[in-house]
Amino acid sequence: MSWLRALKHTARSGVKVERTRLEPLVALRAAAGLAIVIAAGLALLGPGSAASSAFGAFMAAIASFQQSWRPRPVLALASGLTLAVSTFVGYLVGSSHTTLFLALLAVWTFAAGLLWAAGPTAGIIASSNVAIMLVTVTLPTSVAQAAGHAAMIAAGGVVQALLIVLFPVRRWGAQRDALADALAAEADYARRLRHDPHAPFDPQPLMRARAAATVTARQARRRPAELHGARGLAERIRPVLASLADPAAGAPAEGPERDRVRELLAAAGSVLDAAARTIRHGEPVRLPAPALAVLRSPDTPDLLAGPPLRAARRLAALLDDVLETARPGTGRRADPEESMLRPTLWRLVPVVLASVRAELRPDSPVLRHAVRITAVTCAGLVIGRALPLGHAYWAPMASVMVMRPDFTQTYSRAVARFTGTLVGVAVATGVVQLAHPGMYLSGFLAVVSAGLMYVLMRTGYAVAQVFVSAYVVFLLGMGGVRWDQTVPDRVALTLVGGLLAMLAYALYPAWETPRLRTRLADWIAANGRYAAAVLGQYADPAGARRADVREALLAARDARIAWHEAVDRAAGEPVRHRGLSRAAADAAGEALPALGRSAMLLEAHLPERAHAPVPEAARLAEALRKSTEAGAREVREGRVPQWDEVRALLEDGDGPRTAVLRGAAERFLGSLDEVSRALRS
Repeated sequence: MSWLRALKHTARSGVKVERTRLEPLVALRAAAGLAIVIAAGLALLGPGSAASSAFGAFMAAIASFQQSWRPRPVLALASGLTLAVSTFVGYLVGSSHTTLFLALLAVWTFAAGLLWAAGPTAGIIASSNVAIMLVTVTLPTSVAQAAGHAAMIAAGGVVQALLIVLFPVRRWGAQRDALADALAAEADYARRLRHDPHAPFDPQPLMRARAAATVTARQARRRPAELHGARGLAERIRPVLASLADPAAGAPAEGPERDRVRELLAAAGSVLDAAARTIRHGEPVRLPAPALAVLRSPDTPDLLAGPPLRAARRLAALLDDVLETARPGTGRRADPEESMLRPTLWRLVPVVLASVRAELRPDSPVLRHAVRITAVTCAGLVIGRALPLGHAYWAPMASVMVMRPDFTQTYSRAVARFTGTLVGVAVATGVVQLAHPGMYLSGFLAVVSAGLMYVLMRTGYAVAQVFVSAYVVFLLGMGGVRWDQTVPDRVALTLVGGLLAMLAYALYPAWETPRLRTRLADWIAANGRYAAAVLGQYADPAGARRADVREALLAARDARIAWHEAVDRAAGEPVRHRGLSRAAADAAGEALPALGRSAMLLEAHLPERAHAPVPEAARLAEALRKSTEAGAREVREGRVPQWDEVRALLEDGDGPRTAVLRGAAERFLGSLDEVSRALRS
């Protein structure tokens, strides 16, 4: 993609408005918290302290809207307290010497950039703290006032956290939605298998449900019973559905057996949809009678026999367990020791430090982002102070808020921020000129603007920025700053900050396109390890660890998601991969899932512990592991892999003899050969 096309693409994505489910009650609670701290600040301490507390409450509420499974009060407190510390330290350093403040800003911004290694939530909160710190350090005029402002900022975060605790909106709603989405995805998969026995399945809903099920020890003691267990059942249902529908492992492609399988798949979809509705809304289970009738007699002996019959019986049993677990108030509550536990914030510190250390390498996108954002923030502050404009902090603040580790988000957010700023300040200016609001009315208008931003922030960055710009105009007007002292400066310096961010990425990029081969190689190796782990269960049913299969499956899913995210990001970049065309990448991405699917079909019929070992399964597992590891190395080095180990085993007389393993080995090799053909083309 050329630079011109890339810029057009990012500009369109930046101003795009998405239709999404709104959360007006959550937004109302956040706006109420902001109103409380502004009113208290104006009544007790004056407009300066009110503005400080407003920034704290405003950012604490935004932190609670992030895509994180941690308790929302914890996010609000963490945002408010870290912003308070940043403001106080920034004032102590900045009040004495400009150069020292610039050095502190560089250190603070570099650390914020590195925190993207811990995930987007940590990165967004840290970057937002740097941006708001640039504003709040200008408000106090003494050390005592700086301490007071920091306390007010922290108080704003505390108020938002208290409101979340006292007025919860749909407790466990995000976790309910994640689990319901996983079950609904399984239902859709069952219906698609009726018409296409090889239909693909996107594991993203299952991965999101797993992330939602990872809780703190305190959450584990309070989690509703219906949120425990159903996700694990959904994971076990997916391979059963695939094995029941697949002609190679289940019923024939046509005939009465296939008709029976279609009935079972349709009934499974209805049951899973009913369970999803029950979990999402906490209502009683409502099952259609025809689905119940089909599932009560899955083992009609004159229609199904052998593996399809076993799969049908297992599917009926698993669906019964799903319904029993999903009913509100039923099911066994998980003991904290049995749950997947998430570390507390304090115990998370060494984990974050380890993640940051892993990114301290020259080719790391996170390290490059940290260097870029540090240079741009410092340059923006210097340029802002050199220009004959007020409020120099708006240029670096705009840069910090729009910059992300990848190209598309950085450029689209820069366009969206400038567009939203133009519209927002124009609307706010018109309101100020017409109404001439005083201190309290300006505070009220700031709260209204923030409330609208909370409601609409997930519909698009440009939409949110309209109300953020209006919020800042009204908030500064609360302290007596006239609109003509803020609007021209804000528009001009926002443009400067956005241009600096875009220029920095062009000069010091972290393109995803050159890393596509590495992502593909990681996916190949992860799929090979997953298939080898499944085969290991056949080779030694008594001694093999079932947890090995689960761990390998999760690693393969992570590699698959990383590949698809990399392809999506690379699609908008103005660079080309000389060794991997877009068509070859698409073809390889379509061929490789068949390897994981073949392993999943084997996983659906894992032998019992007492089953006799199958020696040829061990040989096939070893050959597959070695071949995919060697193939992954060849892909990274730009060569076409050959899969010699698996090919030699199939051609050897000592290869798999059983029909199941022989067929699986042929499907494995066929999928890998498709990848080679895609890369060769």
